[in-house]
Amino acid sequence: MNSFPQLEEKINHAKSLDFGDIISASIDLFKHVWLKGFLAILFLMIGGFVIAFTFSLIGLAPENYLFENGFEMESFLTFYSANALYSVPQSILASTLTIAFLSAFYRICKNFVLGKDEGDDYFYFFKKEYFSKVFMLGLIYTGISTLAQLLFLIPYIYVLVPLSYFSIIFANNPNLTEGEIVKASFKLGNKKWLITFGAMFVTGILGMLGLLACGIGLFFTISIACLPVFFIYKEVIGFEEIHEIDQIGMGDESNY
Repeated sequence: MNSFPQLEEKINHAKSLDFGDIISASIDLFKHVWLKGFLAILFLMIGGFVIAFTFSLIGLAPENYLFENGFEMESFLTFYSANALYSVPQSILASTLTIAFLSAFYRICKNFVLGKDEGDDYFYFFKKEYFSKVFMLGLIYTGISTLAQLLFLIPYIYVLVPLSYFSIIFANNPNLTEGEIVKASFKLGNKKWLITFGAMFVTGILGMLGLLACGIGLFFTISIACLPVFFIYKEVIGFEEIHEIDQIGMGDESNY
């Protein structure tokens, strides 16, 4: 785990990354962890369904915009803004689940890459020592994304990249405070915005190919879209920090 100053230092001195290498690495890892990704997405979808169903039962589900009288920009903008605010409670819970399950998935991927056999614990970050921080991150995530939605399309597209780093930074640095995780996510997201957005866009298209398998295949393939930030984090910050004193007697062995 890194301290916040260490993260800042590594991000500030981040090397240039090759777009093709990030895509290739994401595809290669996906071949090994597609089932693990499917399970993470499945748990997330089940949780999302339960949240949506519960809010629907109590009459707090977001409304759908229907073109009953044709498309009217003023009506659409009014609906869009009201719905963004109306869905905040549901979004907080959904964001919390997303961060928890994605963080667990990234932890599983890291263990696979490093050759560690620690078991696939998809509920690792639901433990009491982590969950309060996960919930606060979900709250912050919702606040930022809702504000960006109210400012409409371009700000929302921009913040999607820094927000995508919440889970990977938290998964590898649960010692950081919520504020430090947010700052590090935006710092890394801004530093590597273009390559992150491009890689997520390409892998997102690859993940959507699951729709060709009667739609249900999407659950098996969409997790590939989560992997670019995994490798960008790996290249910029790294997973294992080995100090010189720890290397005494290790010979040529390395976790890198």
